[in-house]
Amino acid sequence: MAEHPHAALVRRGYEAFSQGDMETLRTLIAGDATHHVPGTHPLSGDYKGLDSIIELYRRLGEETGGTLQVQLRYLLVDGRGHVMTLHRFTAERQGRRMDETGGIVFRIVGEKVTDLDECVENIDASDEFWA
Repeated sequence: MAEHPHAALVRRGYEAFSQGDMETLRTLIAGDATHHVPGTHPLSGDYKGLDSIIELYRRLGEETGGTLQVQLRYLLVDGRGHVMTLHRFTAERQGRRMDETGGIVFRIVGEKVTDLDECVENIDASDEFWA
């Protein structure tokens, strides 16, 4: 049985992110999309618009000296425009190491991601890592 198109779209996004392929991500995310990053650290907040989201991804790589890795573990679809993922996130930054489970709830309209609502396993540890 073929993978649901929304699952395939999000899987392509994870692959592109992991390879630093921002051009592919630009084809998967709507121009007016929003990525919500939880917490109270300097990178938390709402990133509105494709350019803002791509800049966030660039900063994640820069802040971690290229050590950031995301391994997709689970991908769930509802067939109504939502995809929920769980992933393992690892990175090093300023002598600290992060290794935790996180996830994103994606909203898809047509063939584009329009909203990414990120969740983390330990919000206090995430805030400390990115502070």
